[in-house]
Amino acid sequence: MDIIDPAIQAYAEKYTSPEDALLAEVSAFTHAHHKEHHMLSGHLQGKFLEMISWMIRPRRILEIGTFTGYSALCLAKGLTPDGELHTIELREADSAKAREFFNASLTGKIISHTGNALELLPVMNETWDLVFIDADKVSYIEYFKLVLPRVRQNGFILADNVFFHGQVLDEQTNNKNARAMRAFSEYISERQDIDKVMITIRDGLYLIRKL
Repeated sequence: MDIIDPAIQAYAEKYTSPEDALLAEVSAFTHAHHKEHHMLSGHLQGKFLEMISWMIRPRRILEIGTFTGYSALCLAKGLTPDGELHTIELREADSAKAREFFNASLTGKIISHTGNALELLPVMNETWDLVFIDADKVSYIEYFKLVLPRVRQNGFILADNVFFHGQVLDEQTNNKNARAMRAFSEYISERQDIDKVMITIRDGLYLIRKL
């Protein structure tokens, strides 16, 4: 199911600043060689993530779910001069490819971790200004519970794929990921210690501010 009309998507991209050369390379590689290329953040969402990062000017960013590195490269652009972005990827092949692109970026600000985020997060001793969750959907609530205590007051969490291809609209769906995203959104909506807005870009983004 197309969440956004392809013509509207193309129109929006036309009037959005273009990808830089490295992001274009990441996109081209992923679409040509990765069977799950649809998971790439892509031009429009990538620029949105970059803009959010520039607005916040974070010193520490956490990304859960590196994939081939596109979103990390976007988010890293708004880091402070002494900033770092830590990104976690379960799959070694994706993590290795992302590191190749990170090394080509010459920023030196992206630190790549390979492994299970549920095991790595408890031992990461950082205070996060911005967190981007874009990994396995069934663990979103657990990711959120682990990272929220480490997010500074008025820090932000972005959660991707909250529409899950529109399948969240079907209350009777048997798709475990769609059900997980419905459960996550319901969990977030009920919490009183955060401010939140759901954004209708790409496959849905939840923007959450810690109060």
